[in-house]
Amino acid sequence: MTLAKKEWFSEWFNSPYYHILYKHRDFEEAENFIDNLQEAFNFVEGQTALDLGCGRGRHAFYMHKKGLNVTGIDLSEENIAFASKSEDETLHFFVHDMRNVFAENQFDYIFNLFTSFGYFDEEKDNIQAIKAASTALRKKGRMVLDFFNTEKVIRNLQQKNETTIDGIHFEISRVVDAGWIIKDIKIQDGSSELHFQERVKGVKREEFENYFKFAGLKILNLYGDYQLQPFETESDRMIFILEKEN
Repeated sequence: MTLAKKEWFSEWFNSPYYHILYKHRDFEEAENFIDNLQEAFNFVEGQTALDLGCGRGRHAFYMHKKGLNVTGIDLSEENIAFASKSEDETLHFFVHDMRNVFAENQFDYIFNLFTSFGYFDEEKDNIQAIKAASTALRKKGRMVLDFFNTEKVIRNLQQKNETTIDGIHFEISRVVDAGWIIKDIKIQDGSSELHFQERVKGVKREEFENYFKFAGLKILNLYGDYQLQPFETESDRMIFILEKEN
């Protein structure tokens, strides 16, 4: 019997090296972004929110402090085990694949942040993930999808860099291949040598618009950074503010 090949993110996101490499993505950055979203949305205490691809919960924790009833889901068992240590009556975490429907008409808000999308090999899986999110939203509920500005990333791709963090050496190479932005990560940790790869589909604005239309989501705004400035060609991010249509 042939064993199914593991998807790259199921290994990399469960690795402690992922969190070491991205440790600069700190709680302060996450909190500032949520503060700006609160100002835009006017959160009401007790409203429900789903953090879709929550990682270790840095966004979910702060949404919870803002008075939201938060559920975080992520495919990484390690991430959910870490986040679950902070659970209470209005903060919960579950291991779940975003391609599958988690709930129906349950959430006032859904947040998909820090490029937690575009990982799947099949186009149908991207569509399925957006449809599953739409299903979980209440009518007129809002969704935030935060993705890098694909065209700028490809235009300015840094082909190689090296960095040492906490005594661990990372050698990172990047290429664009058939629409995928591929990051090859070689790690030297003492005598241990490891290798991981990130593969993110370079989803363009027009493709996202098609996904949203198919899932019954209307675009209300498109921002270009975490300060919620309008999107422009040279913006670093594409932050879509969406509403579930009737």
